[in-house]
Amino acid sequence: MTVRWTQRYPRWTWLVAVAILLALDQASKSFFSTTLALGESVPVTDWLNFVHVLNKGAAFSFLADAGGWQRWFFIGVSTLVVGAVSVMCLTQEVGPLDRWVGAFVAGGGGGNLVDRVQIGAVVDFLDFHWRGIHWPAFNLADVFVVCAALVWCIASMKAPPRQPKPQKTAEELHR
Repeated sequence: MTVRWTQRYPRWTWLVAVAILLALDQASKSFFSTTLALGESVPVTDWLNFVHVLNKGAAFSFLADAGGWQRWFFIGVSTLVVGAVSVMCLTQEVGPLDRWVGAFVAGGGGGNLVDRVQIGAVVDFLDFHWRGIHWPAFNLADVFVVCAALVWCIASMKAPPRQPKPQKTAEELHR
């Protein structure tokens, strides 16, 4: 029986997945930022608009009006998170699910990090709404990170309980 390439080379698979997710995010942001004027909104359905907005803050525009220091703060936080996840996925023996979740975190976090470094804000283009109530606009990178967090939370609730390591007796310690 042959082992699939993705199983033989999990780290390369991870790098390819991150690159694909990052490319999808950046391509979609580029498309909407060149197709729509800043602030423009195009209705798609009764509950979805495509928009072109810039978010200088974090989720839900948290700290968006903080005066500029937040750009460097979010660049630092993003670098730490994407870096730590990348190191774990590339150097440690992690399970396939953890590696895929890590790819989505690194791809999404990296996509928003690229925006913050290049233009000082994150390009958002998806605007869901219902009866005049709008969810804050977001992008594919946000979708990747949120889906990864949800999968990780669900998986952690279903994980089998860990068996405690047996304690060594004093006699075993002195051998």
